[in-house]
Amino acid sequence: MTSLHSNPIQKPTSSDPMLALPKESPLVMPRHEVNEARQPRKKLQQSANLTTLLARLFVAFVTITLSWYGASEMYLVLSTNGIAGLQWLFLVLFCINFTWISFAFSQASLGLVSQLWPFVRPRKEQDSDTVTAILLPVYNEDPLRIRASIQAMHEDILDKAAGKFAFFILSDTNKADAWIAEEQAFKPLLNNDSSACPIYYRRRHNNKERKAGNIADWVTRFGGDYESMIVLDADSLMSADCLLSLTRRMNAEPNLGLIQTLPTLIRANTLYGRIQQFANHCFGPIYASGLAAWHGDASNFWGHNAIIRTKAFAQASGLPILKGKAPFGGHVMSHDFMEAALLRRAGWGVRFDTDLSASYEEAPPSLIDVIVRDRRWCQGNFQHKAFVFAKGFHFATRLHLISGIMSYLSAIFWFMLIAVGFALAVQAHVVRPEYFSNLSLFPTWPVFDFEKARSLFVLSMFLVLAPKLYGWFAALVNVRRGMGFGGPILLTLSTLMETLLSALYAPILMFSQFQVVYDIFRGRDSGWSAQSRDDGANSWKVVGRAHCSHTALGFALAGGALFLGPELFYWSLPITFGLMLSIPLSWLSGGQHRGNVIHRLGFLRSPEEKRSQPIIMLLNKHNNALKTRYSKEESKKDIPSLMRLTTDPDLFYWHLAQLPDEQSDAPQKEFSRTWICAEWQILNNHDIQGLLNHLQEDECLSILKHRALLEAMEKFVTKA
Repeated sequence: MTSLHSNPIQKPTSSDPMLALPKESPLVMPRHEVNEARQPRKKLQQSANLTTLLARLFVAFVTITLSWYGASEMYLVLSTNGIAGLQWLFLVLFCINFTWISFAFSQASLGLVSQLWPFVRPRKEQDSDTVTAILLPVYNEDPLRIRASIQAMHEDILDKAAGKFAFFILSDTNKADAWIAEEQAFKPLLNNDSSACPIYYRRRHNNKERKAGNIADWVTRFGGDYESMIVLDADSLMSADCLLSLTRRMNAEPNLGLIQTLPTLIRANTLYGRIQQFANHCFGPIYASGLAAWHGDASNFWGHNAIIRTKAFAQASGLPILKGKAPFGGHVMSHDFMEAALLRRAGWGVRFDTDLSASYEEAPPSLIDVIVRDRRWCQGNFQHKAFVFAKGFHFATRLHLISGIMSYLSAIFWFMLIAVGFALAVQAHVVRPEYFSNLSLFPTWPVFDFEKARSLFVLSMFLVLAPKLYGWFAALVNVRRGMGFGGPILLTLSTLMETLLSALYAPILMFSQFQVVYDIFRGRDSGWSAQSRDDGANSWKVVGRAHCSHTALGFALAGGALFLGPELFYWSLPITFGLMLSIPLSWLSGGQHRGNVIHRLGFLRSPEEKRSQPIIMLLNKHNNALKTRYSKEESKKDIPSLMRLTTDPDLFYWHLAQLPDEQSDAPQKEFSRTWICAEWQILNNHDIQGLLNHLQEDECLSILKHRALLEAMEKFVTKA
C-alpha cells in the first residue's frame, strides 16, 4: 500500500503570506467557579451613582405599588365573602403575572422620562493609539452575505479610521461544503496590512463551548496584542463612526470592562420581520433607555455589537462548567449574560450606551424561526438558575438573570392563569352553589365584583400597551424621527397595525414557549443549530406540522368557552383567535413577497428605509455586486467541497497551509475511524468522482481538517 507521506508538502512558516492569521499573542484565561468572592468595584471616571440610585428606586416603587394595588383589587374581585379552592390559585398566578407586567411598565416609564429629559451629558471620549480587534463568529452561515457586511465595514473603516481596527473571521462551521464555501468567499478579502485594516480568518477544528469557546479561543491565542475587542454577530453591521466612538469611550474609562450598544434591526423583508423591525425602532429605544438608566455600571451583554476590554475579559470571564448534564448542566449556553456578570463580579463596569447610532443586526424572518431561536435561548436562561443565588454577584446581575428566566416562565404562569380561569368557569357552570353552607339565616351568594374586574382589566391592558404608547408619543413629538416612520398618520396606523398583529401572534408564542419549557424540564437538549437568515418562506406542510397543536388548543378553548356562555367566549377571543389561526398566521409571517405587500402600502416602515445610513448603502452596494458576480455560480452550489478544492489548485494549497502539521495530528489516527476509512479510500481510488461516491460527510470533514490526508489528495489536484 502506498504511504500517505511519500511526497510530503512543505508546511509554510509563520511569515508565509499564505497564512490567514497573524503571529499569536496569548493571554491566560482561567476558568472561574460558580461561587467566588466579589472583587472591589473599580470606580468609573464618569460615574452617576445618584442618578442610578434614583432610577432603581423609581422602578422598585412603581413595581411594588402597582403589584400591591393589583393584588388587592383582584382579591376584592374574586369574592366579597372570602376566597377558597381554585380562587386562591388564580389569585397567586394573577399576582405573579401582574407583578411581571408592572416591572416592565416601570422600566418603560423610566425610559420615556429618559428619552424626553433635556439635560443629558454626552459620554466622555478619548482618542486611542491602540488597534481594536473586530471579531465576527461564523457558524454554517451564508458566506457571501457576511462578506458583503465585512466589505462595507472595511471600506468605511479605510475611509475614516485606517490603522485603528483588525477583522478576525472566527469560523465554527462544521459542515464540509459550508467550510470550503467560506474559504472561497473570504479568501479574496484577507490581508495583513496593519496600516489599513487587516482581515484574518480562522476555523476551529474543535467546536467546544460553541460561541463562547470560539471567542475564548481567540482571546487565549491572539488577545495579548489588542486592548479591546468588538464582538459582532454574523448579521451585525456597524459604521466606522460607531466603532470609533466605542473605542474612544472605552479608552476614556480605564475601569470599564464592557459597553453594549443598542442594535437596530434592518433589512427585514417579511411580515414578521417587519413587525419586529418597527417595534425595535419605535418602542425599543423607550425600553432600552429605561434599562440603561437603572442598570448603571452593572448592565448586561447581549452577545454582539459590544466592545470588551480584552485583558479584563480574559481575567474575569472564563465560564464555569455547570454540574450535571444538559439541558441544565454542562457548558453555559447563554454565555453573554454570564460574561457580563463575571466582569462585574471582578469589579469592572458594564455599561449600556443607547445613544450610539449605526449599530445594526437582522431579525429572524418568520414565526417558526423565532420559536427555534427561543428554544436555545430558553435553555440558556434556565441554566442561569445556578448563578441567581451564587456568591459574589451584584444585585442588578441577579435581577438580569431572574428577568431572563422569568421571560420564559411567564408563559407557564400565563397559561396556568388561563387554565385556572377556565376551570373556575367550568366549576361555576356545573357545580350547584351552596347558599346555606354555613349556619346562618342568610344565604352566602357566590359574588364576583364585575365593576372592579373590568377596571382591573383596563389597567392591565394599559400596563401591557404603555411601552407602545410611549414609543408612539416619543416619535410623534420628535418631528424628524416621526417623519422617518412616514409622518404622524402612517406612524399611528403602523403602531395600531403592529399592536393588532402582535396581539394575534402573542398567544401562539405563549403556547410555544410553554411547550419549550416543558421540553426542557423533560431533560431534552436543544443542541446547536445555525440561525436562519433567509426569507423564512415555509410551506403549508411545514407550518401545519409546527402549529397543529396550537390550532387544536385554540378550537378547544373557543368551543369550551362558547359552551359555558357567550360572554366567556368573547372575553377569551384575544387568546383563542390567534391560536385558531396559527397556521395561516405562521405561513404569512415568512416570505419576502408577503412582507413586501405591507411595505408597498407604507406600513411598518423604519427610518432607515426612507433615509439609509451610509453604511447600509455600502452594504447594499456590495451585496448587489456579489449577487451579480456569483449569479452564474448558483448552479454550482451542490458541487462537493473536495471537488471544489481539487479543481482550484490555488484554493487547495491555501487551505492546506492553514492546517496544523501532521506530527500534532498523528496521535489521533489510531482512535479515529473516519481518518482510517478516509485514508483507505484515498489510496484505493484513482479519480475524484470515485472517491466522492463512497465518502461520508464525517470522512470528508476528516480529510479537510487533517494535513496528512489532504496531502494525499494532491494526486487528484494534478489530474484536475
